[in-house]
Amino acid sequence: MPLKVKRVYDPPAPDDGLRVLVDRLWPRGLTREAAALDQWLKACAPSDALRRWYGHDRAKWDEFRSRYFAELRGKEGELGLLRALAEKQPVTLLYGAADTGCNNAVALAEYLHAQPR
Repeated sequence: MPLKVKRVYDPPAPDDGLRVLVDRLWPRGLTREAAALDQWLKACAPSDALRRWYGHDRAKWDEFRSRYFAELRGKEGELGLLRALAEKQPVTLLYGAADTGCNNAVALAEYLHAQPR
């Protein structure tokens, strides 16, 4: 499954394939045109409670991933759609966080690679 992860504020590239925003909130200061999205899968994002608890604190990263993976186990319908899209074409998971290494899109990609259909 060809998945890439990219910050939504970075310019679109021809090799992005299908651009899917996986954040619950719309990225600040970004227009829909500039985002160049194909899909917005809010349901694949962490819950509001988990997002607020994490607060992009790297010290909580491992626990965030564990809790997020538990949430994802209950979202097989939404993840099935994402997997189906990725089987047909390259998919870039987009996120708004400033941290490029520890964010929900990185965790989601990890989950999808570790949990095939």
